[in-house]
Amino acid sequence: MKLIVGLVLLAALPAVAVAGNPQCDGTDNWATNMAFVHLKNAGLIHNETTDFTKTKTVRIASEMIGKDLYRQVHDVTFTEKSGDLIEVITVNDASHQECSMSGVEVYVISQKLGRLKG
Repeated sequence: MKLIVGLVLLAALPAVAVAGNPQCDGTDNWATNMAFVHLKNAGLIHNETTDFTKTKTVRIASEMIGKDLYRQVHDVTFTEKSGDLIEVITVNDASHQECSMSGVEVYVISQKLGRLKG
């Protein structure tokens, strides 16, 4: 009996894993790559002056807007070899199958005011 219950639970794991938000916050994912492309096209960043090993992407919001469709917001920070930071907020739609369900809106953060304590 325990074996049957264990097999049923094991079979249900993929469904449980898909139930959460799509994992699109890696530095090799759609939002980060498109942020770099938009910044490069605007002349704000360049391959040869960017230290890609220090790129950081953090998902700050994800909301279901349809069947397996989520609007996601990411904070992406690129580090120049000079040490300067270029930070943007991205907004795009994603699913569990594709992080690229829409284009990516990119908002350059020109200045941060205040700091959250915690």
